[in-house]
Amino acid sequence: MGPEFLLMLADRIGVFVFAISGGVVAVRKEMDFLGVIVLAFLPAIGGGTLRDLLLDQPVFWLSDSITLILAMAGGVTAFFFYRYVSQFRALRWPDAAGMALFAIAGAAKAHALGHGFLVVVMMGTITASAGGLIRDVVANEEPLVLKEGELYATCAIAGSVVYFLLVQYGPSGTVAVAAGTATAFILRASAILFGLTLPRAKG
Repeated sequence: MGPEFLLMLADRIGVFVFAISGGVVAVRKEMDFLGVIVLAFLPAIGGGTLRDLLLDQPVFWLSDSITLILAMAGGVTAFFFYRYVSQFRALRWPDAAGMALFAIAGAAKAHALGHGFLVVVMMGTITASAGGLIRDVVANEEPLVLKEGELYATCAIAGSVVYFLLVQYGPSGTVAVAAGTATAFILRASAILFGLTLPRAKG
């Protein structure tokens, strides 16, 4: 499997799991079916939309109906199977997986356009975290990306950095995609399991 296929697969999986995370928040807020679907779309396509606008590229989902179908499927899954999904700490784990996958997909898109280190890392971070931020704001939830110093965007930054270094100097793009995704997910999983946080400012 080449890096292009892995990135396409990562993007597809990321859309679905982010949509589930949005749908789960909507179900917890006791929204109706339409509300669940709308909130599912925000994390699924929000970060990628902002990334493409900043990079002056065609917005990815306008020419990719599969993305919209997967986003809707994630919302439907959350609506009808919330009881089962919630057994796996539904919001945080799909969100962690989506964050890791989207970070590398966003970083790879910026890198493919010839951008340097800082832009690649920024686009990976925006792709991974902006959609979730929009979801939480719309749902009137405390944004996970800002919550009590909890590692979130930091994980996307770390994964994007690993991806950039390996795609520039490593053995292959496939290794860069796999290592970057693993870095972001493992760091986020460690934050969830062990409560890792960044240092907090003291007033």
